[in-house]
Amino acid sequence: MLRSKFLPIIIFVIAIVSVQVLTGLTDKAQYLTQLTMTGYYSLVIIGLCMLIGYAGQISLGHAGFFAIGGYVSAFLTTYNLAPHKEKPLVSVLSKTGLLGSMQDLYGGDTMVVNPWLACIAAVAVTVLIAYIIGGPILKLKGHYLAMATLGFGTIVYKVVLATSFFGAADGLSDIPGFKVLPGLEVSGKPGLRVQNYYIAWGLVALGMLLLTNLIHSRVGRALRSIHSAEDAANAMGINTGRYKLNIFVLSAVFAALAGVFLTHYNGGIGPSEASIMKSVRYVAIVAIGGMANLWGALAMGFVLNFLSLRGYFGSYDDAIFGVILILIMLFAPEGLLRREVFQGLKKRLSGKKSAGGQQA
Repeated sequence: MLRSKFLPIIIFVIAIVSVQVLTGLTDKAQYLTQLTMTGYYSLVIIGLCMLIGYAGQISLGHAGFFAIGGYVSAFLTTYNLAPHKEKPLVSVLSKTGLLGSMQDLYGGDTMVVNPWLACIAAVAVTVLIAYIIGGPILKLKGHYLAMATLGFGTIVYKVVLATSFFGAADGLSDIPGFKVLPGLEVSGKPGLRVQNYYIAWGLVALGMLLLTNLIHSRVGRALRSIHSAEDAANAMGINTGRYKLNIFVLSAVFAALAGVFLTHYNGGIGPSEASIMKSVRYVAIVAIGGMANLWGALAMGFVLNFLSLRGYFGSYDDAIFGVILILIMLFAPEGLLRREVFQGLKKRLSGKKSAGGQQA
């Protein structure tokens, strides 16, 4: 049991290390930039896969949560608090070492919030918003729920696009690096390329470990029963409303964390990260990867996000993901890499092996 549970994680870690070594040996270290960004987008994918594939709740607004995380952290780590340093809250934060200093575009010193505190604030805001909107909208089902989450995503997009605090159409730039640990900094500096690759995919590995454990726990069984037959799950005493809301908030936190880290890595964030097409892209990748297959969704997220970030789809980038979603819904609504495909293949191979053994 332990072997089957942790073996995929071990293979995943070996694959991540192998990719980095391969880029080094082939002098393709520049690929690590897109691979790092792919890691953060994959964090959104696996969180959304948990919500859609295991709890059966569709969301077309996860780009909104990504943007909330990124924008809150970006704003707090760039907004100059020096003019307010006499105010009680700013004074307390300054005395406790939760404020840092940086230089603005003109070389002047500014007083800003420490990235760790900004990250915690971004996650807290996301959790609050997810609980507030999740309570009522998760009572909806099917396309009604999809439309409600679409409305949420639209609101976030329009707010960041129209608010001067968030840089309006230009977004926020000059976001400082995020020193997560001594010697480890989330930053787009070329010299930190390798360590940033491992930070991003280390986060994904931790996320997969958490979600894999969740799937094999009592919570995972409850979620699958909600997905299969919600009324029956209710009749059996499962608090379906609470489970759906908690998994919705958890997936929103995954998206927000991805937004925080990618914003500090890129040194900026713009309204396009909150666009509806970003949410459609996340859903398309989960759909093609296999609705209830975390590893399938992660694999497709890796491939498609990397190809997109490398510019292989050109100007048709968003259109490609729209076409993928349509085709998957028409011909393979459970996804291409769904778990049953692998289980069927495994049974077939084991059957042939056993038949071969009998003949021998």
